Amino acid sequence: MTDTTAPFAVNQAHLWPLAAGLALLGFLWFGPLPEMARGSFSAHMVMHMGVVAVVSPLLALGISRALPAQVAALPPALAIAASLFEFAAVWTWHAPALHDAARMQTGLFVMEQASFLAAGVLVWTTAVGAKAAGVCALLITSMHMVLLGALLLLAPRALYACAAVCSSAASLTPLGDQQLGGALMLVIGGSAYLAGGLALLSTVLRDRAPIGEAG
Repeated sequence: MTDTTAPFAVNQAHLWPLAAGLALLGFLWFGPLPEMARGSFSAHMVMHMGVVAVVSPLLALGISRALPAQVAALPPALAIAASLFEFAAVWTWHAPALHDAARMQTGLFVMEQASFLAAGVLVWTTAVGAKAAGVCALLITSMHMVLLGALLLLAPRALYACAAVCSSAASLTPLGDQQLGGALMLVIGGSAYLAGGLALLSTVLRDRAPIGEAG
């Protein structure tokens, strides 16, 4: 008698990144961080980096395993468009006026976090599908994450009015809290997308190697 449960179990195990991503997203959004983020820029940045640099690639990997043909069929131009969308989302929500409003108004905070998730999943998923264009998309995203992180880290004063009206992070001044948040974006955001781009580049080169050897 043939055991039909084994392939199903293997397929379920194959989708562990999707389950891990959803579990981590639940912790980030429904754990203590959202309340902490109201009074701490660095806690806000932990949420942001967790969503785009950890949750999003896990979800993208799970989606690519669940729907390999559909992801592989994604057009390369979509990966570049996705990177531009994430650039717009990240820089727009970190503009002082909008960022302050999102930290103080629940509705805007939800919109901000949803846009970070949508942009992150779109970039990582299209990158996996587009291969070579995906390398460019991830490296572009890495560069603008590093740039924004450096601006936040090196700013001579606190850029956000919320730092003066929200309770600040324990033992940190508003400027110190902002600098820590900038460092988190620079290191985590920049390195995650850079590592993803290099890993994807290695798969592109490996896939093309037999063609070159055959020639």
